[in-house]
Amino acid sequence: MKGVLAFACFSWILSLFFVPSLAQGPPYKAVNLGAWLVAEGWMTPWLFDGIPNKDLLDGTQVQLRSTMLNKYVVAENGGGSNLVANRASASGWETFKLWRVNETSFNLRVFGNQFVGYQGNSVVAVATTPGPVQTFQIVRNSNDKSRVRLRASNGRYLQAKSESAVTADYQGNINDWGDQNPSVFQMTTFGHLQGEYQLTNGYGPTKAPQVMKNHWNTYIVEDDFRFLSQNGINAVRIPVGWWIRYDQSPPKPFVGGSLQALDNAFTWAEKYNMKVIVDLHAVRGSQNGNDHSGTRDGSATWGDSNIDETVAVIDFLTQRYANRRGLAAMELMNEPNAQFVPLDTLKTFYRKGYDAVRKYTANAYVILSNRLGNAPNTELLDFARQLPKTVIDVHYYNLYWDQFSSWSPQQNIDYIYQDRAAKLGELTQPNGNPLTFVGEWVAEFAKGGASTQDYQNYAKAQQDVYGRATFGWAYWSHKCQYEHWSLRRMIENGIIKP
Repeated sequence: MKGVLAFACFSWILSLFFVPSLAQGPPYKAVNLGAWLVAEGWMTPWLFDGIPNKDLLDGTQVQLRSTMLNKYVVAENGGGSNLVANRASASGWETFKLWRVNETSFNLRVFGNQFVGYQGNSVVAVATTPGPVQTFQIVRNSNDKSRVRLRASNGRYLQAKSESAVTADYQGNINDWGDQNPSVFQMTTFGHLQGEYQLTNGYGPTKAPQVMKNHWNTYIVEDDFRFLSQNGINAVRIPVGWWIRYDQSPPKPFVGGSLQALDNAFTWAEKYNMKVIVDLHAVRGSQNGNDHSGTRDGSATWGDSNIDETVAVIDFLTQRYANRRGLAAMELMNEPNAQFVPLDTLKTFYRKGYDAVRKYTANAYVILSNRLGNAPNTELLDFARQLPKTVIDVHYYNLYWDQFSSWSPQQNIDYIYQDRAAKLGELTQPNGNPLTFVGEWVAEFAKGGASTQDYQNYAKAQQDVYGRATFGWAYWSHKCQYEHWSLRRMIENGIIKP
């Protein structure tokens, strides 16, 4: 009898260890730790406050109007030829993207991706990579920063004496900022990017490491995991950038140290019995052109030539965390855009990335993000069925499209219960492979004026529908300057109850 009792007690003790880990399987109620290890300035604008000329970061788009001619500077044919100043209005060919060299010096990239430089006195856009001849100092008027001169590396300034040519040979009175001075231009800026590249390159190699380390150490801390675990959240999705693979010495301008922060996240998650989804949010070359993809100027050039390097990032991360009990899944890429990433190329990468994960673990799920844009909802379904323990990630925002801009709260709620539920149902498989994951959603309306009750109803509708996802859902995000984008504030204010 004593033996039976001893066995029963032993079995009960074992259950204390094994039941919690079994209970940590999907579906998950998760939250994204956005703007932590991959910067997103719209969420944390204060991080950029200390950057000199912070309105002239990498990727800022500028248009230059000659004050004397009252015409815009343009790269003829969008690039590959001279610059002239003969346009009455500005569009693509009259727009230049900045590459920041330092706080006052820049390269100017034209529509066709060449860089503005000079040959003799002529200003041209023919170089495919920038050098000293393609570097210009933007000198701003102290009383009106939109009035500028561009100083070339030959020490002279650009001028537009006639509509037919822009030249780099002005040596006149630089104290004259009047409209009739041919070296004075009115500069309009727009399309400001606020990603990791802009942040670290904006501060430069001396100050950026200090800023980033302080942010990583204070923005997300152990108490956040305690709070989440106490409020029904059992997983976190953590966006990371490709540069994390290089730990302390990533390619410039990125800063080392985010890997330690990710290590901390695993430790905290495991302490509070939570799971971690590692999400490769930014890949070299950019998969969508958004600032949170690590792009320098909004270009998206990720493709076949980037596959092996991107797989190496997945390999590195999986090898590091495969034996951590907190690891739930590796997400191979966030939000590839159908406009830039062909499906066949993406599948090739997904297969290689899947194999890289499986080298180290048979248990972690592998998440495949659906493409954004004009792509069928189910285009990855047959592919994913062939790979055990895969997940298809969809992101559902009732934002960004014109159709949502005038909708009432009830129209948004009806759309969740009808359209979103149907889309999710198309992906849901009876045999559970692949699983489905609503990896990003938010209780925010495109149209303002909603009441607290509206937000509560809207959040509940999304939880009802996205709760059907077989891998679970992840709110965007845990913290944000805007209340409805911060799950922590939504929970504290009683709007969301996970």
